[in-house]
Amino acid sequence: MEQTQNPNNQRRVISLLVDNSNGVLARVASLFCRRGFNIDSLTVSATNDPSISRITVTLRGSEQALSQLQTERLEVTRQVFELDPEKSLQRELLLLKVACDNHNRAELREISSIYKAKIIDLSPDSMVFELTGKPDK
Repeated sequence: MEQTQNPNNQRRVISLLVDNSNGVLARVASLFCRRGFNIDSLTVSATNDPSISRITVTLRGSEQALSQLQTERLEVTRQVFELDPEKSLQRELLLLKVACDNHNRAELREISSIYKAKIIDLSPDSMVFELTGKPDK
């Protein structure tokens, strides 16, 4: 469950536009580590400009702690901004691999339909489910 009561430990989503080159992700992640942040989630994707990538980082911290990150000081960083949860669409993805056999496969399918999960892989001894939803789900 999301903890938003403590303003010093609020969930933050930071978006960075960076040069699309080797080692950039490692440098950005290293900066967060050196500043004492634990990254909750990290996504990297290309933009419509092949020379630029977007890095989206989810973490917990205060406004003051975030101001000490200084990600814009990295020469590979072009733009940094915090996403407002009220003005952005946020989804999380869960991939779950469950051991199963012929005896409990039907029961697992029934449970997955209750939660609207998709079965994305099926093998004789396991199933993989995909579930997406809001972060607090």
